[in-house]
Amino acid sequence: MRFCIQVVKEAAVDIEGVRKSSIGPGMLVLCGIGKEDDEAVADKMIAKLLKMRIFSDSNGKTNLSISDIDGEILLVSQFTLYADCKHGNRPSFTDSMGPQRAEELYNYIADSIRPHVKNLGTGVFGADMQVSLINDGPFTVILDSAAI
Repeated sequence: MRFCIQVVKEAAVDIEGVRKSSIGPGMLVLCGIGKEDDEAVADKMIAKLLKMRIFSDSNGKTNLSISDIDGEILLVSQFTLYADCKHGNRPSFTDSMGPQRAEELYNYIADSIRPHVKNLGTGVFGADMQVSLINDGPFTVILDSAAI
């Protein structure tokens, strides 16, 4: 599982010109689910995400978590985080989980995060989405389950 985490002042997702979700200060989390992932992997990633100290304190040090700032999260599925670009110029996505099981895990992740933040926005799994954000910093972190 891979999360691309961006600290944002605000973020939103639109589908066919209609606003689906928006958040204020917090995190935009692009979520890629690999073919070997399961709920146990998701639980570890969620725990790490919620405890990450990537927000600045009053001294400008990154010492605060999402709960410390009462921040919001926008969670968007993105299977392309598993792009394999080793061969040729066209990425392969064979390491991504199939859509049915991946959607179940994506919903599991959203349901698990929701009680821990004041607002959880989501995209629509498998939809063509337009994601907008104002990145704060910029500050972007890649969290990979293979490394935790």
